[in-house]
Amino acid sequence: MSGRALIIIGVVLVVIGFFLTYGPRIPYLGKLPGDIYYKKGSFTFYFPLATSIIVSIVLSVILYFINRR
Repeated sequence: MSGRALIIIGVVLVVIGFFLTYGPRIPYLGKLPGDIYYKKGSFTFYFPLATSIIVSIVLSVILYFINRR
């Protein structure tokens, strides 16, 4: 494994740690209009569809610029 790959893995781990620590404090994250939330009795189903799409687009743009060099 090259040094560049280790740096990228380290940056990804830092970003994941940031979102796990500060994610609940970010407004609207996980509460967008396209997120699916279903509750019936004691059963709750939640799927953050819109949030997943936005996070995917942001990560794709970031990785595009990293790999462009």
